[in-house]
Amino acid sequence: MKNVYGTDTIAAIATPVGNGGVSIIRISGEKSFEIIDKIFTSQNLVAGQIYIGRILENGEKLDEVIILPFKSPKSYTGEDIIEIQCHGGVNITKKILDIVIKEGARYAEKGEFTKRAFLNGKIDLSQAEAVLDLIHARTEKFAAESAKNLFGKLSTEVGKIRQQIMELLSRIIAEVDFPEDVVEPEYDYIIKTLEDIIEKINYILSFSNSSNVFRQGIKIVLAGRPNVGKSSLFNALLNLERAIVTDIAGTTRDVIQETLDIDGIAATIIDTAGIRDCENINKVEAIGIDYSKKYVQEADVVLFLYDLNDGFTSEDKEIFESIENKNYIKVAAKSDLTEKRDNEAVCISLKTGENLDILKSKIKDAVMSQNLTEIEFITNQRQQKCLEETKNSLINALIAAQNNEIQDLISIDIKSALMYVSEVSGEVITDDILTNIFDNFCIGK
Repeated sequence: MKNVYGTDTIAAIATPVGNGGVSIIRISGEKSFEIIDKIFTSQNLVAGQIYIGRILENGEKLDEVIILPFKSPKSYTGEDIIEIQCHGGVNITKKILDIVIKEGARYAEKGEFTKRAFLNGKIDLSQAEAVLDLIHARTEKFAAESAKNLFGKLSTEVGKIRQQIMELLSRIIAEVDFPEDVVEPEYDYIIKTLEDIIEKINYILSFSNSSNVFRQGIKIVLAGRPNVGKSSLFNALLNLERAIVTDIAGTTRDVIQETLDIDGIAATIIDTAGIRDCENINKVEAIGIDYSKKYVQEADVVLFLYDLNDGFTSEDKEIFESIENKNYIKVAAKSDLTEKRDNEAVCISLKTGENLDILKSKIKDAVMSQNLTEIEFITNQRQQKCLEETKNSLINALIAAQNNEIQDLISIDIKSALMYVSEVSGEVITDDILTNIFDNFCIGK
């Protein structure tokens, strides 16, 4: 396989920077084997074998490492690759990378290894994006779904759709170009084929909302007056002492957030400053309250808390009215301090644990009510846009076919659909789109 990306050799640290058992430096390009021969105790490495030896600097032994060599085209990028597994640690890892750069490689750009894999035909664009999803997956379920795309689930289905569009277009164009030799396709055939393709695209797009929720997660915001128990509930939901809890009103002044896995959905729990209008609050708390109001408006689910012992005050009512149009759960806290109960709220005590399981169940129901369906196809917004544009072009062609318009004109919209669907897997792509996708990768992937 010919390397279509370039001739320079790149290198980067492929593992998170920090102290650990092992770090990996990855080298890709035509000088990979030449570079490792200069700095490793063994020369003339053979692909497919594993080598243990020492990295050398000016003849001095620097570290004992494991070397994994790969020859083009049987590698991740489709190029010659050397992977150096050295002892973990910031200094030794960076030192070995510096030696590799000194011997003829350059620092890799963000996502450049995966970009080369795409440009060298090892993976298509949807598979490259699946790599990014796997890296950033915040739940086990989303990671598993992303892996399906890495193994070609989406690209296989989109490839079938693309092939179907291409075959239809070929039949129409053949008749236009060779009218004496090729019979014009029946309009019923064109209509049936277009309807079938549109139905397949609609099926993939039917999972768009679920895909977006799994990728982006759900924001759950705790809101209410100061000192009603928001931070205590925040800690209880996380099962750790994350937020500072005191009996002093206004303790929480900044936004604190952590992520939970709720049935495969990344739910970000957000503790906010208590909302109150008071001339005596300082500037820092005032800023925190502004943040609280902003996060409440952006929330997918709001946990509205009030102090059951104090009762539903006018301040509580004002806050509650601002979230009534949201997906909310009303929570009456500190139920251990009073005999009062609120039938419209979940009455909880974080001291005794009363009804905490019921509240957690309601939170789960609220998360799962986000129009979610069992996912068969994971797509991102770029892919969804391409498929929507494909469908719109096919709908235009379908309307034209139903009106028995000239097939040469119908083919214009079908050509447009072919272009859009080809963007999903990257057969047709612009440099700007490529840059935008791979800039979201980390260095070394």
